[in-house]
Amino acid sequence: MIRIRALHKSFGERVVLDGVDAEAEPGSIVTVVGPSGCGKSTLLRCLNGLEAFDRGRIEVGGFTLDAGSRPSSGELTRLRATVGMVFQELHLFPHLSAVDNVTLAPRVVRSVSKGDAERQAHALLELVGLAERAAAKPAELSGGQRQRVAIARALAQGARVLLLDEPTSALDPALRSGVCRLLNDVARGAPMNGGGDAQPITLVIVTHDHSLAGELGARTWALADGRLSAG
Repeated sequence: MIRIRALHKSFGERVVLDGVDAEAEPGSIVTVVGPSGCGKSTLLRCLNGLEAFDRGRIEVGGFTLDAGSRPSSGELTRLRATVGMVFQELHLFPHLSAVDNVTLAPRVVRSVSKGDAERQAHALLELVGLAERAAAKPAELSGGQRQRVAIARALAQGARVLLLDEPTSALDPALRSGVCRLLNDVARGAPMNGGGDAQPITLVIVTHDHSLAGELGARTWALADGRLSAG
């Protein structure tokens, strides 16, 4: 569940978010559209505590963020495990294999044993269609495959909400369709072999592609001049 109330964010004198109100139910998919520089990525960063905001409140993944209050480092770690983010640049570790990229956060942040982390990682890589590429490093993967590894890595942290910044922008049509199918599977809780039944996950996707909402059966949040209209 995501609930945003009266969210304001400015950078100096430039108002980016001007009283944004929005809600998203568990398991729903929302696309965030609007012109470049309108605050789409800033909204994502506010949702998982990467960006402080000036006024308002955010309830997301069982956490509450209020303007003017700074969560502790432990609270932020738990928030960002529950509210995962897939950046446009992906930020995969180039020297690590796909499976090692996925296991790193559970082992370091949640102290999951190596064996358990690897079992979960292989189940997630199977979910995203990369079971045969577990040993491959990012340079050996296509753009769409790297995108899938980044999604698996976010899910490995136990994300209940997944924020994605332009997940299809650099993909050709065939890869784009594959990522769209994966996002629908993730949102409705696709089963993970060896990992039990996944729970539905709320997806918030920043995109310049206005047709993406239709392909995903998603709601749309349109940002313009700091204001949001939901459709």
